[in-house]
Amino acid sequence: MPARSSKRLGDANQLAKLIVDIATGEAKASWVDPATGKNTAAVALGRLGGKKGGAARRDSLSPERRSEIARAAAAVRWNNNDR
Repeated sequence: MPARSSKRLGDANQLAKLIVDIATGEAKASWVDPATGKNTAAVALGRLGGKKGGAARRDSLSPERRSEIARAAAAVRWNNNDR
């Protein structure tokens, strides 16, 4: 079974045209960022979900619970003697 991220064009002629367009510079192979090697669409979706998730969690927690979480995080940062 092919990986989810691999999408193939249905027709060999379409694939050939895409390859020629990329080779001649008419179309960019923009689905992969050359600097990071990551799929730009996947990065955008992950960032979108991450931005929504943090705000949703913040809004769903009570101020007391947020304070408890922050206090526990600070304790871990300050009491970490492994460094």
